[in-house]
Amino acid sequence: MSEHTRGVFAISVAAEMVSMQVQNLRVYERRGLLEPDRTAGGTRLYSRADVERLQRIGDLLAEGLNLAGIARVLALEDEVRRLRAQVARLRGPDA
Repeated sequence: MSEHTRGVFAISVAAEMVSMQVQNLRVYERRGLLEPDRTAGGTRLYSRADVERLQRIGDLLAEGLNLAGIARVLALEDEVRRLRAQVARLRGPDA
């Protein structure tokens, strides 16, 4: 697990970093918009990647999208990233 994806921030810290309410982060998790790490005791730990995703969620909310629309946009963005990485691998190091 990279430093960028390892959960290190408590939910209250992550919420403060993105100026959101803690309850909203729980809703976003329930809706499948993000998946923070969990300690053995069940405490949520957010990574830098999770915080960036929360910022993206906030941006999309500000643009007027509802949570279903945001879920679709995030899924499409994830797919584009995956496909770009696949294309880069197929092209090889010389490309």
